[in-house]
Amino acid sequence: MIERDVHSPFRFRDLDDLRAAIRDLNLDLEVDDDISRLAAPVEIAGRVIPNSMATHPMESCDGNPDGSPGELTFRRYRRFGAGGAGLIWFEACAVVPEGRAHPSQLWIHERNWGEFAHLLDDLRSAAAESMGADHRPLTVLQLTHSGRYCGRQDGLHPVVAYHDRILDPTRGVSPDQPVITDDDLKSLEDAFVEAARVAFRAGFDAVDVKACHRYLINELLSAHTRSGEYGGSYENRTRFLKNVVSRIRRDLGGEGIVSCRLNLFDGHPYPYGWGMDPAHPDAPNLEEPRRLLGELRDMGVNLINVTMGNPYRTPHINRPYDKAAKGGYLPQEHPLVGVERLLTLTRQAREGLPELVVVGTGYSWLRSLWPHVAAAELRRGGVQIVGLGRQAYAFPGFAKEIIETGRLARGHTCITCSSCTQLMRAGKPTGCVPFDSEVYGAISRP
Repeated sequence: MIERDVHSPFRFRDLDDLRAAIRDLNLDLEVDDDISRLAAPVEIAGRVIPNSMATHPMESCDGNPDGSPGELTFRRYRRFGAGGAGLIWFEACAVVPEGRAHPSQLWIHERNWGEFAHLLDDLRSAAAESMGADHRPLTVLQLTHSGRYCGRQDGLHPVVAYHDRILDPTRGVSPDQPVITDDDLKSLEDAFVEAARVAFRAGFDAVDVKACHRYLINELLSAHTRSGEYGGSYENRTRFLKNVVSRIRRDLGGEGIVSCRLNLFDGHPYPYGWGMDPAHPDAPNLEEPRRLLGELRDMGVNLINVTMGNPYRTPHINRPYDKAAKGGYLPQEHPLVGVERLLTLTRQAREGLPELVVVGTGYSWLRSLWPHVAAAELRRGGVQIVGLGRQAYAFPGFAKEIIETGRLARGHTCITCSSCTQLMRAGKPTGCVPFDSEVYGAISRP
């Protein structure tokens, strides 16, 4: 008998093993034998996404000092383009230089937009060569400010929206450090809008106003203890995100799609977490996230990428794993319970919002069985697109293989060893150490 509150590595040989585990754990997960739904196109804003698979945004620490994509950035996105996914969600790209998590994070601005345009040309050429001239993946650039996770190198310092007694000590934030002011936040709204303008000029189909994983905008959503225009009430805590979204849509009109990668549940106790239950501080409460999704929908946002947790403090919530990164932990739950939480809360949050195209997450831990769970989620309507992050690092060609063969080979899947996370935490160029060892094996060594 499998136990819910005991961590266990992946040990399923086939779909029968997976179905038996789902029954033992009494989980609300379904498994489809037929995975052809993954190859189905998706329509959004008058455009057609070639299939229902996406690469997730994965910060990779390989940009140039001026924020432009580096040699390994170009290599990675050429591989993603050739890999066949219908949606390529580009990694977190800072809107101001001091908002980077590390000096090698991407940062888009007027002086380097041409390099991003070159990156897009390379990706689209690789996609057409691999998948055919009619295959054009939708491209999204994720715009961000890293907030309290701004790096400490080269003059970068944590920026906090309010003091969190749990997170402050983990980042060396002293009790007397000033929080970011309302005036500075208003200036940052301008920076997000300007970055979106440059991104559309470079040729991206969409921009993502990043509001997840406890970076600055996500922290503002949870700013119950902050005073002023951006804290306290729901209206104030959502003000920054909604202001940026509305201004991009108003000022940049028909230039591109505005989207958002949004945390539904921080897994961080109330009053410091978003999507948490005041009566049960460690439990999720989707009332506010669902309200925000409805409001974003009404503002014209029709593409949402949902996620949960804080990868710096509770990584098991947003990416169940077999092995923790150095200095990490093994959670007191079976990883399949974590997969169910990601899929079930996403399904619940989307109820009553049929107009939203939702990109889901939580599949990589399932190895070669993930397409069967993903196909079931597409059938159930919880998501319209299935997003893969670590899987894309391990084997960028996952979508092409599924489309062409109707299956994904077991040897072409992520083993959730957290080596990519370890590289990112060290500020090194990030990729898959086991399956792309020619490049990342040497980088991973001390």
